[in-house]
Amino acid sequence: MLGQIADKSTNPYSTSARMTKIPPINLPDSENPASLISHPYLLLVFAPLFWGANIVAGKLAVGHVDPYLLLVGRWLGATLIVLTIGVPHLRRDWPKIRPALPMLSLYGVLGFATFNILMYNSAYFTAAVNASIEQAAIPVVVLLANFLIFRVRAKALQIAGLVLTIIGVVWVATRGEPLRILALDVNIGDGMVLLACLLYAAYSLMLKYRPDIHWLSFILVTAAAALLASLVFVLLIGGGFENLVQEIPQTTLRGWGCILYVMIFPSIVAQLCYARGVELVGPNRASIFINLLPVFGTILSVIIIGESFEAYHVIASILVIAGIVLAEYAVLRRPR
Repeated sequence: MLGQIADKSTNPYSTSARMTKIPPINLPDSENPASLISHPYLLLVFAPLFWGANIVAGKLAVGHVDPYLLLVGRWLGATLIVLTIGVPHLRRDWPKIRPALPMLSLYGVLGFATFNILMYNSAYFTAAVNASIEQAAIPVVVLLANFLIFRVRAKALQIAGLVLTIIGVVWVATRGEPLRILALDVNIGDGMVLLACLLYAAYSLMLKYRPDIHWLSFILVTAAAALLASLVFVLLIGGGFENLVQEIPQTTLRGWGCILYVMIFPSIVAQLCYARGVELVGPNRASIFINLLPVFGTILSVIIIGESFEAYHVIASILVIAGIVLAEYAVLRRPR
C-alpha cells in the first residue's frame, strides 16, 4: 500500500526515501531455478501468509497456553535459533549496532513484544477474523503519519483508498454499527488490536532511522530486546515469574504447538522470505504483497478456527480491498 519498502528493512510497513542495498542472503543453491529461494513471488506470498497466521495461532492458544508464556516462549526460542546462525553478522555489524542499541531495543519492545502481547490478549475477547481485517489499519496509519510528520505527499487516489480502508476497519471494529464508536462502544479485544496497530505503525515509522545492518543482526538484537520486554510484562502485569512457571505444566500439546509455530514462522521464516523477496524484485514490487496479510489472516480464521464470516465482515473486506487497490494503483501510476 505504501509503494516503497526500505531494502534494508525486514519490516513490511516501513518506508524510506533513501534506498540501500540489502545484504545478500548467502544460502546454498540460491541460483538453482528449482530452489524455493529463487522464486521471489512465492517467497513474497509465504511471508504475509505466516504473518497472517500469527493471530490465528494466538486464537488457537486460548485456553491451551497462557498468553505471557506464549510471548516469552516465542522470543526466547527465536532469539536462541537466530543466535546459532547470526553471531558472525552480529560481530561484523557491532560497530553500527552499539551506538544504535537504544533504538534497536525500542524496535523490539514496540514492534515485537508490545504488539504481540496485545494481539494475543485480544484473542480472548474478539474473533480472529476481526483482528485480521483490522490489521489493514497499519499501512493506513503509516501512510497518514508519513504525510503529517515527514510531509510525504499522497495522491488523490491514495487518500481515497485510505478513507475506504479506515471506514472498513471501523465497520468491522463496531460490528457493522459505526455510530457505536461515538459512544466509545467498541469491544475491548478490537480496541487492543487497534492499539497494537498504532504501536506497530509507530515502530514502522521509526525504522526510517534503523542502522544499515544485516537482517539477521537486526532480528537477533530486536528479538533479544523483545524477550527482555516480555519478561518485564510478566513481572508487571502477567502475575510474576512464579505464575509463569506454574503455567508451564498447564500448557497443552496444542499450546506447545502454538509456541513452536510463532517462534519459527512469523518470527524467522517470514522475515527470511520477505528479505530474500525484496533482494530479488526490489522493495516497490515486494511491498504490494504485504496487503495479503489481512486477507490470509481472515481466510485462515475461517478455515482453521471455523469462525463465521458475517455480513459486516463482507462489507468491511470489500471496503478494505477497494482501498488497497486504489492506493496501489496510485503508486503504480506514479512517474518513475
